Amino acid sequence: MSPQISIILLSSLATGTVITMTSHHWLMAWIGLEVNTLAIIPIISATNNPRATKAATKYFLTQASASAMILFSSMINAWQTGTWDITNLSSEPSHILLTMALAMKLGLVPTHFWLPEVLQGSTMATALIIVTWQKLAPMALIYLTINNLSTVVLISLGLLSSVIGGWGGLNQTQTRKIMAFSSITHLGWMTAISTIMTNIMILNLVIYLIMTTALFYSLILSKSKTIQDTTTAWTLSPTLTTMMMILLLSLGGLPPLTGFMPKWLILEELIIQNLIPAATTLAMSALLSLFFYLRLAYTTTLTLSPNTIQTKFKWRFKLKPITSLMMTSSTISIFLLPLTPLMLL
Repeated sequence: MSPQISIILLSSLATGTVITMTSHHWLMAWIGLEVNTLAIIPIISATNNPRATKAATKYFLTQASASAMILFSSMINAWQTGTWDITNLSSEPSHILLTMALAMKLGLVPTHFWLPEVLQGSTMATALIIVTWQKLAPMALIYLTINNLSTVVLISLGLLSSVIGGWGGLNQTQTRKIMAFSSITHLGWMTAISTIMTNIMILNLVIYLIMTTALFYSLILSKSKTIQDTTTAWTLSPTLTTMMMILLLSLGGLPPLTGFMPKWLILEELIIQNLIPAATTLAMSALLSLFFYLRLAYTTTLTLSPNTIQTKFKWRFKLKPITSLMMTSSTISIFLLPLTPLMLL
């Protein structure tokens, strides 16, 4: 793909998301989502193989269905209330349609089946865009309509997503599929807390975006597409593999690292609201996802590949990769926990 086309598609992608996030009218929000979807389809199918085409088709069908449901939801609400204002969503059928549409957009359980498949058919860079930037517009709509959405439904979707996301990642060997189930789990945590405290949801979203970006960047640099690839990553850069291990532990939510902060705050808030069963379920589901993060961390830093390597380090074809984004996001993903009180103000 030529640089000019790439710039046009990426700017359209950003424009669509910004239109949705800043709109007050349902039609403008829908147009933003459509622009966003149409911009990423060529990016997914840029590589000429059947798997990429299949992934782009699945993504298009899922997102088009979700956008249509959002449009139907807003039309029903406008028909019954006479307004297209996003914050004024008072019709019951509109709530149900919108909740399911946003769950489908985000990849929440039970409409999560498309996410691992689409990520597996995409390149690493495209997968990074899908699990980070593409989550912003639906999360913005949840934030805008949160006063009208059902608390019970959202907490149930969040609990199901955290459990099934952790369960689904247990037997995966492809790093992109593991990151897809990781995304489902994290979005489950965000959805569970969204109706109770939106500030924590936004904090969780920001930290998730930073940690996922850092880890994907590490996987891109080390060209680790399967768990087996991570066993030889140490030959590329021992420092990089050490950072990958710490990032994986942070994603798992272990205490001295940044990833512990959102889990701690969410569990604390659920206990304050006397939602003890929900907090217990989320805490137990964190163990499931921690298992596959630990498995990746183990293969990355604590095992040596059985096949012999003649050279001490891999050949570096690209001499100077740009690592400033990875350096910044990795630092934030590790050292942010002491700043928790400052972020809650």
